[in-house]
Amino acid sequence: MIDPLLLTTVLVRTLEQHRPLTSASGFLFERDDRLYLVTSRHVLADAPGGHFPDRLEIEVHVDRDNLAACSGFSIPLYLNGAPVWRHGFDAAGGIDIAVVQLERTALPSTMVYRAFTPAHLSEPHAHVEVGSSLLVVGFPLGFHDTLHHMPVVRHAVVASSFALRFQGQGYFLTDGRTHSGSSGAPVVMRASSQHTELKDLPWVLLGVHAARLDMGTRDVNLDEALGLNCAWYADILLTLTE
Repeated sequence: MIDPLLLTTVLVRTLEQHRPLTSASGFLFERDDRLYLVTSRHVLADAPGGHFPDRLEIEVHVDRDNLAACSGFSIPLYLNGAPVWRHGFDAAGGIDIAVVQLERTALPSTMVYRAFTPAHLSEPHAHVEVGSSLLVVGFPLGFHDTLHHMPVVRHAVVASSFALRFQGQGYFLTDGRTHSGSSGAPVVMRASSQHTELKDLPWVLLGVHAARLDMGTRDVNLDEALGLNCAWYADILLTLTE
C-alpha cells in the first residue's frame, strides 16, 4: 500500500562526464503519450554557480513487487552541442523550471512510476487560501530511503497570496523546512473530493520548489533564517510540454 505520490518523484544526480556534481529532486509529468522529467532549471545549468553538468542520472523502480529493485537511467543534456531541455520566460525574466522529455523506448519496460498530468495542475485563478497545508516531496541533502529508493515528504504552508505573483516574480512563497537537494521537488496540496478524476493520484500540483529565501541584512548570530521558500507556479508545464 504505497502512496502513489512517492512514486512520482525521483532522485536526480548531475554529472560532468563521469564526475559526480550535485544531487537534486525531480518528478514525472505525462502529457498525451509523452513523459517528462521536471526539475529546477538551475539544476541543469547555473552560470552564477559555475554548474554545467552534461548529463543526469535518475533511479527508477523496475519491480512492482520489490521496490528495493532499482535501475539507474542516464539522461544526456546536450545533443550536437545544443541543450535538450526546455525552460520558460515571462515578463519578469526566466522561470526556474525545466523539463526534459524521456525516451519511453529507452526506459525499462517494467518501470514502476506515477506521473502528474495536466489534470493535476491548479486552475489559473484557483482560490488557494493563505496557510493551506502543502507537501514538498523530495530528497533534502540527498536523504531518502536508500533501501526502497523513496523520497521523503516535508510539510509546508502557503505563505503568500497564491493569486499574486510575489514581488512580480513567477512564484509564491511557502513556509517550511527545506534543504539543498530539494530543488525540483513537487509542491502539492491534497485534492478535494470534487476532483473525482484524480482519485488514483489525489494531489493538486501547485508549484516546483526552487530555493530558500533569506535576508541579506540578517544578523546570522542573532536572527534565525526566515524559513521561507519560493515555489514556481507549475502551470508553466502546459507551455513547456506543448
